[in-house]
Amino acid sequence: MTSYGSLLANPRVRRFAIAGSFSYAAPAALVLILVWTIATAPEYAGQLNFVAPTLAFEGLAATIPTLVAAVVSGTLADRMERRRLMRLTNALAVSGMFGIVLDLFFRPEMRVAFPGPSGYFLPLWMILMFPAWAAVSAATTMFRPAYNAALPKLLPSSDLASANGLIFALSIGLSVGASLAATGSLALGTSRSFVAASIPLALLLIAQVALGGIGEDRPHPPTGPRSTFVQDARRGYGYLWRRKALLQLTLTALAINSLTTAAFVELGLYATSTLGVSNAILYGGMVTGSSIGVAIGSLAMGRIRFERVAGRTLALVTAGEGVSVLILGLSHSIWISLPDMVLFGIFPGMYMTVFLATLQATVPNELLGRVLAADEVGSYAMVPVGQYLGGILTLVLGSAQTPFILAGVGTILIGGLMIAFPQLRSLGFDPAPHRTPVVPDPPPTPSAVPGETLP
Repeated sequence: MTSYGSLLANPRVRRFAIAGSFSYAAPAALVLILVWTIATAPEYAGQLNFVAPTLAFEGLAATIPTLVAAVVSGTLADRMERRRLMRLTNALAVSGMFGIVLDLFFRPEMRVAFPGPSGYFLPLWMILMFPAWAAVSAATTMFRPAYNAALPKLLPSSDLASANGLIFALSIGLSVGASLAATGSLALGTSRSFVAASIPLALLLIAQVALGGIGEDRPHPPTGPRSTFVQDARRGYGYLWRRKALLQLTLTALAINSLTTAAFVELGLYATSTLGVSNAILYGGMVTGSSIGVAIGSLAMGRIRFERVAGRTLALVTAGEGVSVLILGLSHSIWISLPDMVLFGIFPGMYMTVFLATLQATVPNELLGRVLAADEVGSYAMVPVGQYLGGILTLVLGSAQTPFILAGVGTILIGGLMIAFPQLRSLGFDPAPHRTPVVPDPPPTPSAVPGETLP
């Protein structure tokens, strides 16, 4: 198993990790900013019946764009030159983020009546912010399959867990710093939201510069007849359908993400109404604690030999995640919830490290983008739906704690269900510590088309 220091000493891996970690860090800081800005909007004066549906609309605004992006992202990643696709999608995220900064700077306050509780309205700045947020969400959804499918071209399967853990840890370190800086700006008042939003914008700009420094793939001659976009997409989903363990993993991930998102979309409201938090720094500490937990879990799992029991490992960390969410739902003290947020972060960090390494090691690379994107469709694309459900649950039940209790119990049950699936329970792979050295590509021929080999 290669050490983290040795991985970073490899210039190819180092450049790749820097580009991805900055791009991954930006959305985490942005979500913190958007949720807190809406939860503390002076126009609503802390009214639960106005804040909850607005948080739901914030999630719903990105549902369709994110779902469309998830459906096409994997096929694009397997048809296009992957690093070119990463640059294009990150540029779209930069554009959306710049729009959010401008919107929060000018902050038009005209009130627009919306269906909902009596007297419910949306300030114009929120309405303008939603499509920009949708662009960022869709862009990051398209970025992930291309990025994660490119990693196995750099490393043997025995190093994939360490590399994924390292990239996650780097992105978390950046997001922690960005979140602390953002909450510091938010603590100065709602009028400083545009300053906080400038931080994830800077991260995306740095990622764009780093991506620009990664060369294009060398061309390869075609290996077969050309196929249509739809045919390629069907081939990817057909492969997933035949691999029952991967299909079960995708479906359970859908349920896990929907449940946990339904709870955590209300984190700002939970902090203020249940825990009595009135300082943005304490709220930022909760989010930061979760991020630190993800980094710990990612790095720790990169040192554990889970490969042959990947399915059982995923079930175990899922149940642990459910327990940590349930603790939040039962807590009324910031001093219990704050350390529990660290525990909560550890389990998703472990889960994603195992999940990505398993797919990267077992799925043919020419299909990997599509298989990873299926998870986007079945999991990440359902996150906005979870956000909407969380807002509705809070509004109907009148408590920001109830979604956490339901999500915790549901996630524990899903962990048990994963053990009950024999194919998923037996999922694993044999790590290969060595591979044949990469041979430089021959000069391109007139019939060449873009390939997928990293330089």
